[in-house]
Amino acid sequence: MKNKPRSVIVTGASSGIGKEIARVFVRNKIHVVACSRKWTKLKSVISHRDENYMYYHPYKIDVGNLTGTKKAFSEISKKFTVYGLVNNAGITAFKTAVDHTEKEIENILKVNLFGAIHLTKFTLPGMLKRNEGIILNILSVAAKNVFTNSSVYSASKAGLLAYMNVVREEVKESNIKIINIFPGATATPIWPDKALNNFAGRMMTAEDVAEFVFTVFNMNSTVVPEEIVIRPVHGDL
Repeated sequence: MKNKPRSVIVTGASSGIGKEIARVFVRNKIHVVACSRKWTKLKSVISHRDENYMYYHPYKIDVGNLTGTKKAFSEISKKFTVYGLVNNAGITAFKTAVDHTEKEIENILKVNLFGAIHLTKFTLPGMLKRNEGIILNILSVAAKNVFTNSSVYSASKAGLLAYMNVVREEVKESNIKIINIFPGATATPIWPDKALNNFAGRMMTAEDVAEFVFTVFNMNSTVVPEEIVIRPVHGDL
């Protein structure tokens, strides 16, 4: 397919930070391939009545499922030139290490770590061929600091950080930027209702984080901010 639209893949786009990232990119007339396993919510992120709806392309993808993700990316790459990837999808369970079930551990690592690694691997060959690209990873301050009841989540984010730091060195000569963003407490559905009810007023909003992400993504400069930590004005919880 000739003249394929240049697009950015955003994972975890049905809610929270990913949803707002998709919205701000579409608002700025950037084609967004929005991915989530939550199809009903994903379809409603951008209204059909929105004047920029033509820039929104939802795909039902569970990034924790390698076979499904690989098949979906094959379809996406036939329709779009993917010049950007925002690895945002993330899940957790607020439990101590001893209380985590084996299934929870597996699911968190599949989505947060393996899903991002696989999509990066699928996306990089095209970027290398075109000698351009940007991969932006929504990590977490939990990748750097100790937060109890977040051992597996922290491991998934720290693992992705290590992976991306190596990949950056491997691809930097091909004009591919890899940027890691470490948000602090942000009011999103990943938190239990009780925590949101008690602390949402102290958290960053997903909208503000998304606006910041877009500013970083849209930088046209010889400078690349490799790591950025962002926190609520009054600090983390």
